[in-house]
Amino acid sequence: MVDDEVLLLDTITRILDEEFDVHTAPSAALAQRCLERDYIQAVISDQRMPEMSGVEFLARVREGWPDVVRMILSGYTDSDDLIDGINRAGIYQFIAKLWHSNQLLLTVRNACRLHQLQRENDVLALEMRVTTPTLEQRMERRRAQLKRNFRLDTISRTLASPLNRVCDQLAQVASYDVPVLLTGESGTGKELFARALHYNSPRADKPFVAENCAALADDILESELFGHERGAFTGTVNARIGLFEQADGETIVLDEIGEVSAAFQVKLLRVLQEGEVRPVGRPAAPRRCASGRRHQPWTSTGSAVPAAFERTSTTVWPDCACTCRRCATGGWTSRSSRAPSWRN
Repeated sequence: MVDDEVLLLDTITRILDEEFDVHTAPSAALAQRCLERDYIQAVISDQRMPEMSGVEFLARVREGWPDVVRMILSGYTDSDDLIDGINRAGIYQFIAKLWHSNQLLLTVRNACRLHQLQRENDVLALEMRVTTPTLEQRMERRRAQLKRNFRLDTISRTLASPLNRVCDQLAQVASYDVPVLLTGESGTGKELFARALHYNSPRADKPFVAENCAALADDILESELFGHERGAFTGTVNARIGLFEQADGETIVLDEIGEVSAAFQVKLLRVLQEGEVRPVGRPAAPRRCASGRRHQPWTSTGSAVPAAFERTSTTVWPDCACTCRRCATGGWTSRSSRAPSWRN
């Protein structure tokens, strides 16, 4: 508390000292020494003092101790003083000298709480700056672990295993932005090889998106993959971006592609060949989507493979005897002696 009236300093001290450590100074010079010596959370300064005005003193406090909450005490309601105090000194509260003790106590309590919150915010901001590199390092370690788990050379198999050809094909196409068609019976590890293809490609640091085409009707699947405009059909109050655009530059897997209708296959081939996506309800020109030419493993069960997909994709046949299951350790093992396993 800074005021040239000693009686007022004694009065305010009696009001506040039960809850706060109160430091008083009869001049701005002594108040500045107190700030240099002690830990101060809030300053109340009289506006009219012999050496300098309260606004001038609090402006200096703002420069030297910006975290200290600053308040003005004055018996005059001059609007120019109020505006000057806000602009120059950044005052938190204007206190009239006709104050009530409870109101003064509440004001000081709120000022000290504000100072505490500012300090906590600074600590959290510092923690965030420290945490961001830590999270990035953690993500990099997890990506590296996934890449190690799905390395093609970690598949346990015999020297004459039919999977040698499959792994060779995957290794050849992994570095290219070409669609890949994976065929085989249910349980032969098509999605497993699709993930291996992803984590051995330049897109290994990007997300891996999978969609089961057989589980959805054509109209719902079209909305999921291509997206839709607002009002495209009943109940669409907002536009939606489809998986093709969301997975732009990433890897998207369309499982059971052979189960969709012939009409829907034509729309998929447009994405596959031209990289163009037209959301449902949009009559204008289609959007260009790079993911149409990125890795898009199409997986199909048995012989239900559309001929057009075979013509426009690199085809890989996983061994039909390979029936794999996920291990608790994160690797892969087989139920059959002829099937491969993924070594950790």
